[in-house]
Amino acid sequence: MILKRLKINTWIGDATNCYIVFDNESKETMVVDPAGDVDKIVEMINILGGKLKYIFLTHCHGDHIGGVPELKKELGGKVLIHREDADGLNNTNVNLTEIVDEFPNIELEADSRLNDGDLIHLGEMEFKVIHTPGHTKGSISLYLASEKLVFTGDTLFRGTWGRTDLPTSSFTQIIESITNKLMILPEDTIVYPGHRKIYNDWKRKTNLFRIKTGKILKQ
Repeated sequence: MILKRLKINTWIGDATNCYIVFDNESKETMVVDPAGDVDKIVEMINILGGKLKYIFLTHCHGDHIGGVPELKKELGGKVLIHREDADGLNNTNVNLTEIVDEFPNIELEADSRLNDGDLIHLGEMEFKVIHTPGHTKGSISLYLASEKLVFTGDTLFRGTWGRTDLPTSSFTQIIESITNKLMILPEDTIVYPGHRKIYNDWKRKTNLFRIKTGKILKQ
């Protein structure tokens, strides 16, 4: 497996992490959260000699889906998103694009609407979909046990979590998702978040212990 990260600048001022996952044997490729800079994404896939199979979206916000229409037009690939966020792809209030005048009008439909526990195959690799609502009601993480890694979108960052003051978001749900679904993964799991740094040894580096001690306050 080859895994590349592209940091894509968007209107929110915090670069979005777009990931390109490439299977060496089959050449099958998956792009996670293509926020923009599609020319760079296409260039990287072509350098690898990849065949785009999936465009995986951790959630429906504009700073994660901005490049999807152009990427799909250029290279094809099936758009995958959780069924609870699928309608948000074309709802400017939910995907937050209504607040950005220069943002292109996105007309986008999911090719597959995912559920918790679904399996996605890229060559011989098997990824497991984990429904982690909170940042949005349909936020999902993607776990690859064989490589000890998880893509968490805007659910979990190093030492903190995503915003919960947005349409369909919930503070209670995001904390439940992190504690009951993500923190139970092996401690050596590498976290690939939607923004900021990639990291591991996450139980020590997050501040989620405060939840258990009752010292956490609602954001």
